[in-house]
Amino acid sequence: MLAIVRSCAILGLEGCLVDVEVDFNPRAGLPSFNIVGLPDNAVKESRERVRAAIKNSGLQFPNKGYVVNLSPADLPKHGPSYDLAMAVGVLAATDQVPLEALQNALFLGELSLDGSVRHVKGVLPLAYSAYQSGIETLFVAAEDARQASLVEGLQVIPVQTLGELVEHLYGLNPIAPQQTEPLEIRDSFDLPEGIVDFADIKGQEHVKRALEIAAGGNHNILLSGSPGVGKTLLARAVPGILPKLMLEEALEVTRIYSVADLLEGDHPLIQNRPFRAPHHTISQAGLVGGGSVPRPGEISLAHRGVLFIDEIVEMGQKVLEVLRQPIEDKIVTISRAKGSLTFPANFLLIAAMNPCPCGYYGDTLRACTCSPTMIGRYQGRLSGPLLDRIDIHLDVPRVDHDKLMSAGRAESSVAVRARVEAARQRQRERFRNHPTLHANSDMGVSEIAQLCVVSPEGRQLLELSVKRMQLGARAYHRVLKLSRTIADLGGSERIEVPHVAEALQYRPRTSGVS
Repeated sequence: MLAIVRSCAILGLEGCLVDVEVDFNPRAGLPSFNIVGLPDNAVKESRERVRAAIKNSGLQFPNKGYVVNLSPADLPKHGPSYDLAMAVGVLAATDQVPLEALQNALFLGELSLDGSVRHVKGVLPLAYSAYQSGIETLFVAAEDARQASLVEGLQVIPVQTLGELVEHLYGLNPIAPQQTEPLEIRDSFDLPEGIVDFADIKGQEHVKRALEIAAGGNHNILLSGSPGVGKTLLARAVPGILPKLMLEEALEVTRIYSVADLLEGDHPLIQNRPFRAPHHTISQAGLVGGGSVPRPGEISLAHRGVLFIDEIVEMGQKVLEVLRQPIEDKIVTISRAKGSLTFPANFLLIAAMNPCPCGYYGDTLRACTCSPTMIGRYQGRLSGPLLDRIDIHLDVPRVDHDKLMSAGRAESSVAVRARVEAARQRQRERFRNHPTLHANSDMGVSEIAQLCVVSPEGRQLLELSVKRMQLGARAYHRVLKLSRTIADLGGSERIEVPHVAEALQYRPRTSGVS
């Protein structure tokens, strides 16, 4: 007898429906359980989990011949998420569950040997793909039900055990559907837990201003300074001034974290912008993503949030250079022999570095012990093309003792965040006819020419600066985008001379390569 049960495979951030076809041959001489359809080892081991789970649930597992085909057969299958579908297929093929109850339903879950249903990763994109394919009911592990219920219009049934599922399919003891999770972002200006308030950071007003501009237009920033001046503290305060996530952005981020299996069961919808701070010893695959089964890396986990790289010059040269394409294109494509997968990577990069190997070049308190050759070689680890993709270059000085010991508080993150929110709102209104743009840093050449209106005086300053500072095309466009953000923070419709002048101050002392 043949039974067909629907399940789903994950490809990058998308789902692909898989038909689990179970053929039961009661006349087979020797017991067998064969799985075909490009299964990996975790899928092949499902036969032992399925056999034990069925028996330990008080159901029958006739020791005859079984063939399980995972269709489409040319799609590689990974992980234990097909266990539940296989078990239901075996039960349907042996007349232990009604076939009609399997219509328009999809099953996801790993089985324990005692028949309980366990969590699998990537439930949100799989549930969304099921809904798009016309599936009406999704059966998942109880701990995955809240995550799946973020997809409106899909009935989600939380399953604790295989035996409980069989009773539900027969209508003997129906399982109540999971309540749909509300799709809304908390309208609050409270700081995320563990984030430093700008008000508690003494001095560094010009650095805070640069970080405000970076947050206002999603501009990359490089902080250079001696050890202990507060670069890391300032970077870790940035999530407190970022605008709140829009619902569309929150769902994007949640899908990535679902695939990476980093979601909390009690709070399936991510409410705050991500902040990722990988160590400088991270591998290339860890940073941009990869592996035999490609999964998102740190740059994708920082999508719509902040990627903070401390001691960036200590990273391997090859690892550093792979950042260039994602910074420019806002996506990363991972190519393997079996195909290519694309993950989003639209993040705000905050990089920090010491000015020299000893860390005290230009310091006001300690003398530098490095030779000019050592300093040049150390700073040269950041290539010109990579530096030219960073909009704001800033030296972070030591804080004066008077400011450090003062009892007063600076401007709070909540006040700064209000200005950033207002600037982002102006950008959203400006980008109404450009749905792919979310912030000023996303603009391409055509959008810059159309949307960055510069006053005649500002245009003159730009033309003079291009010649004197020898700005290349990329650097020129980045100055324009940065000027547009500064104007937005000031509530100006046009880019004026002060906006251009401030943007030019954030260029590196020597122009990068274009």
